[in-house]
Amino acid sequence: MTSAADAAGRASAPTPVWTVVIPVKAPAGAKTRLAAAVAPAEREALARAFALDTIAAALAARTVARVIVVGDDPSLAGAAEFLPEPADALRGLTRAIASGIDHARAGDDGPGLRPVAVLLGDLPALAPEELDAALAAASRHPLAFVRDADGTGTTLATASAGVGLAPRFGADSAARHAAAGFVELAASAGLRRDVDTIDALADALALGVGPLTRRATAGIPLRGGSVAP
Repeated sequence: MTSAADAAGRASAPTPVWTVVIPVKAPAGAKTRLAAAVAPAEREALARAFALDTIAAALAARTVARVIVVGDDPSLAGAAEFLPEPADALRGLTRAIASGIDHARAGDDGPGLRPVAVLLGDLPALAPEELDAALAAASRHPLAFVRDADGTGTTLATASAGVGLAPRFGADSAARHAAAGFVELAASAGLRRDVDTIDALADALALGVGPLTRRATAGIPLRGGSVAP
């Protein structure tokens, strides 16, 4: 028999409506700024772990109905839907993201009926509830974005249902998103802490990372001579 508390809990639970697109570069060519601090094999393992932990957090978010991973390595998708990166002259982050957005909205009952978000794949400290909170805030704006911890980049860009999404990831993306009319959202540290450097990795570890990143970082020297546990 269903209790009144169970029924109330289901009634208050958020509806999973968001489609999240996550572009993921193959580990061999990813996280090159870590090359000065870790060996190639360790760098590849870290890039893979970052992506899989980020994808797992997105899949576990209660407001997310669908996760699409765009890349050239299906093993990086985890339990998410995999979309091969377009193999054309325009190949790159912008092209991969555009392909993912087009694929996400091609299955809608009408043009752009579902809200869609682009989430970068190097957020190993992201927790599902942090993503849920950001998407809830994003739902109040046609276009929105989350600035990264360093202040110039972007970790999340969103569009509400029926609104076209053409995000401006890349150099100085935060300023370019703001100039294009995206509303900046306040967000938790786990959603803002992307990892490109050894110092950023130390910050992510202090926040608490996913299990694959925790294993991949074991024994890696961090700043100040400390070693990841």
